[in-house]
Amino acid sequence: MMLPVTEWLWQHEYWLPPGITWEDMKETDEIRYPQPRHLLLSVPFALLLVAIRFIFERAVAMPLSRKMGLREKVRRKASPNPVLEAFYTTQRKSPKEGELKGLAKQCDLEPRQVERWFRYRRNQDRPSLTKKFCEACWRFTFYLTSFCTGLAVLYDKPWFWDHRECWVGYPQQPLLPSVFGYYMLELSFYCSLIFTLPFDVKRKDFHEQIVHHGITVFLISFSYCANYIRIGTLVMIIHDASDLFLEPTKIFNYLKWRQICDTLFITFSAIFLFTRLVLFPYKVLYNTYYYSMELFQPFFGYYFMNALLMTLQLLHVFWSYLIIHMVYKFFLCGTMEKDLRSDSDESEKVNDETAQEKEAKKNGTNNCIGKETPLQLNGRSPPANGHAKTR
Repeated sequence: MMLPVTEWLWQHEYWLPPGITWEDMKETDEIRYPQPRHLLLSVPFALLLVAIRFIFERAVAMPLSRKMGLREKVRRKASPNPVLEAFYTTQRKSPKEGELKGLAKQCDLEPRQVERWFRYRRNQDRPSLTKKFCEACWRFTFYLTSFCTGLAVLYDKPWFWDHRECWVGYPQQPLLPSVFGYYMLELSFYCSLIFTLPFDVKRKDFHEQIVHHGITVFLISFSYCANYIRIGTLVMIIHDASDLFLEPTKIFNYLKWRQICDTLFITFSAIFLFTRLVLFPYKVLYNTYYYSMELFQPFFGYYFMNALLMTLQLLHVFWSYLIIHMVYKFFLCGTMEKDLRSDSDESEKVNDETAQEKEAKKNGTNNCIGKETPLQLNGRSPPANGHAKTR
């Protein structure tokens, strides 16, 4: 049964422009073209990156965090309570008001004490600053490496400067060894992120990150098989340009080096908004939608590629909204209210509100009172992780 499915999936009408078949894409001694089987190399390479990351975080990032003075927050531990622990592990981590009263009666406690117990217990499960620091260091190291690799590979390529060159001779464009290495580096990294996603720091846009990584891997794979490699390399380097500044912003935020952190945050925001909302639509979306039609007629792969790129652009818009909101709050208050993708600890204050905050709310003034730092950026913007690429 698998053979008919495979034959249906790899019909050249789906992947290649009219008049081109897979026979035209076969490798010769002189010319090499992308082959779907090459993608299998990304799996062992991804596992190798996971191993390298494991060693890097323990041998480099953790000692670096101590040397740079990273201070862990002191977290109060929840006192042992079998009834509350059973509810926490089997039902939910944040009980509703009625459940709080019921649990309080069972444990002979006040509802506020039960609420406080659950707050402390949730904080125990939250990732430490050291874990966040190590993750950000690893991603920064990769993005710096991939961005420099991309520049070294593409600076002398004609399609890097003239975007119509992306389609000259398509799809029979030879696969250059340097471009192949760049592609495998990016694909392997995003495969490794999927492998480690259950163990990485979880933020509010966790589900968007899953979609993002899935689209990225699929888009890289599809663009490779259909030989959209030239346009793919442009997408990769456009994304790496902003991701390169996100991770050090997180690092200096964890270290509480506010001035550097704020400067990097504004720099990252400007680069992200320019590359994702201006450069990406012009150099990629317009390129794939219009320029390609100067050389061949529309086909399934053309529509499919543009649909994937538009999905990616919708994620760009989503993250841009978060970033613009943070920048607005930053300039309005001189401080960030709370990380919109927050992985930070919950407040451990016992009192509901300070008198100052109550008075401010009553008068409808300065909703920035009581904020701690000029930037609470524990991962507010894409991943990054991100981020997806069209490869």
